Amino acid sequence: ASIGGVLKLDMSRIQGYRNFGTKLWNASRFAEMNDAFGSDGAMPQPSQTVNKWIIGETAKVREDVDAALEQYRFNDAANALYAFVWGKVCDWYVELSKPLLSGDDAEAKAETQKVMAWVIDQCLVLLHPIMPFITEELWGTPRARAKMLVHADWPTYSAAELVDHDADREMNWVIALIEGIRSARSQMRVPAGLKIPMLVSALDDAGQAAWDRNATMILKLARVDNLATVDSFPKGCITVAVPGGTFGLPLADIIDIDAEKARLSKTLEKLAKEIGGMRGRLNNPKFVASAPEAVIDETRANLAEREEEDTQLKEAMSRLNELG
Repeated sequence: ASIGGVLKLDMSRIQGYRNFGTKLWNASRFAEMNDAFGSDGAMPQPSQTVNKWIIGETAKVREDVDAALEQYRFNDAANALYAFVWGKVCDWYVELSKPLLSGDDAEAKAETQKVMAWVIDQCLVLLHPIMPFITEELWGTPRARAKMLVHADWPTYSAAELVDHDADREMNWVIALIEGIRSARSQMRVPAGLKIPMLVSALDDAGQAAWDRNATMILKLARVDNLATVDSFPKGCITVAVPGGTFGLPLADIIDIDAEKARLSKTLEKLAKEIGGMRGRLNNPKFVASAPEAVIDETRANLAEREEEDTQLKEAMSRLNELG
């Protein structure tokens, strides 16, 4: 709970943190199955961009956690670790590392195994004060270590020494592109398993270099079949902009544009009525004065969710208008 705040017991929170524990467990098991679990403690010296990037991200979160703990902001420490472990490590690094772990480059594979082992260990060390039981269990799996996690040294490395700015910039570019493609696919309801072609126009040298080095990962994670360079995008393309260039997804022949527009219009109309009703209640002094605090908080939370959904649906409608 935030300082001065009250955190009500909520079963959905318990379920969410159970899911986080499962995510951490699965990442550790994945590392173990790929001989990438149980670091010797030595700081890796990577050459692969994705490995440089995740080490820098680990250093950043270490500093954030220490700063929060020193000021007794335990919620900020927990939130920083939650976002890092789930978002950066489990969702991105594990996925981005798979081509290296399964590829033919023995040096890249060995390096990635070492880096992943170190990163997972750092996750366990940093999480241990907040989640002592699952982290201690994972620390000793599959083999006993020289000392228990509770006796492990607290890290002292800094972002200044470990962040590689070129790697940071490149991987953020790759992640932004993949997220942009996934968002467009989701909004347009492109079947999840369908691989689609992609076009690119006016990609600068830095963007081209980033694509060349990470094409295998991008194609796999974004479920893209191939990339073709064009002078201009044909009609029926949804664009995805990234620094240094623009990519296009030709979806006009894949989805029913008119049917999707009709569906979104109907959903937006219904959502507008719900938002209007909740805003009306919250702007009514009598409701605010007489309703229980829990009801008011729930209404505000529901309004925020509906407004976010409204923004996303309007963005989807805008993308549909791009298609024609």
